[in-house]
Amino acid sequence: MELHDKPWKTLSKNTVYENPWIRIEHHEVINPNQKEGIYGLVHFKNTAVSIFPLDEEGNTYLVGQYRYTLDAYSWELPEGGCLIQDEEIPLEAAKRELEEETGLHAQEWIALGTCYLSNSVTDEKAYMFLAKNLQQGIAAPEETESLIVRKLPIQEVFTMAETGEIQDALSLLTILKVKSLIS
Repeated sequence: MELHDKPWKTLSKNTVYENPWIRIEHHEVINPNQKEGIYGLVHFKNTAVSIFPLDEEGNTYLVGQYRYTLDAYSWELPEGGCLIQDEEIPLEAAKRELEEETGLHAQEWIALGTCYLSNSVTDEKAYMFLAKNLQQGIAAPEETESLIVRKLPIQEVFTMAETGEIQDALSLLTILKVKSLIS
């Protein structure tokens, strides 16, 4: 089999649930072993953005919030959705999310790359950014968000990622990218 061959064949697909953010599909397939099977796919209608804000003193900012899906509190980098149905550009979404969640504005933006967050069941793509030359403004979180913002030294955030205090996948990937960039 060649690297770019498509070993899966879709026989049929049906939408089993849909809301403004996701669509869940049931697929009847022929798998790579040529056997009939099923596959569930969660399609995200937006892409994700993650921002690592870094100030001149070597501090960054985490956002804490209760995550309903986990029934737990989570420390994360500022993150959010890029409204692709509205043709929003990922960098513009990152700027919007950083301001909404922390009140910060950045003069310098560095794209850190893209990733897929759980490619065994979703097609959710994420864009990662480093934001520098920060100015403080006023945060304006969405009405469904109750956020706590923490300003921490960058090394403390690296330690939180390494010890499991930060468990959000996109935050961890972005932190890893920044750590490799400045090391």
